[in-house]
Amino acid sequence: MRQRHGESEISGIVSLAEPQRLKLYRLVANAEGSVSRDEAAQALGIAKSVAAFHLDRLEADGLLEAEFRRPEGRGGPGAGRPTKRYRRSGREFAVSVPERQYAFAASLMAQAITRAREENIPVDQALNEAAAAAGSALGAQALTLLAGGETDGSSQAAVRAVLDEFGYETTAAAGQITLRNCPFRQLADQDTELVCGMNLRFIEGLLDAVGDPRLKARLEPSEECCCVPISTG
Repeated sequence: MRQRHGESEISGIVSLAEPQRLKLYRLVANAEGSVSRDEAAQALGIAKSVAAFHLDRLEADGLLEAEFRRPEGRGGPGAGRPTKRYRRSGREFAVSVPERQYAFAASLMAQAITRAREENIPVDQALNEAAAAAGSALGAQALTLLAGGETDGSSQAAVRAVLDEFGYETTAAAGQITLRNCPFRQLADQDTELVCGMNLRFIEGLLDAVGDPRLKARLEPSEECCCVPISTG
């Protein structure tokens, strides 16, 4: 079973709810270089085994990265085993409930603005084309699910799986897939035409890649859910 989008981010944030772990994370994050278990234990006045447990948990949750290195000036036979050292991970964590995809939208918009300047085309055209290409990539993931037998074998189930992973929270009834969550809600409130148009082209790109003629997206503004429902028959 693939991990639901956002679950790893939630795990990382929850990891910091443990007070000792939060202190260790801050210690490592504020260090100029990497920090060993001994150094962390000494700095916080705790047992090395306790420091090791929490540091390894922070590493497992993606908040820290680890390396094995001998102290400077020591090498060769008799130098001893390399020491495990920790530094802050380069990964970023952001959690929103319900799920939002503002960084994704910002990336598409940045691509569109750059292309519009370089090719002298309207920004909304460049944005819609970038959204369609991103949707096509998501469609390729749906096809991979189908090929791997990870759904019930229907293109509708594969489409729902990737849309759910993205954060759309789908339901299916009465010949329609409804997207109960809009990952771009605040942006859509600011510029409905631009953002909902981008959203439509994103989902159309997904459906075009899947290639099931029964699945068709349309624009249907709604206060309760995403502006793009999908017909299934």
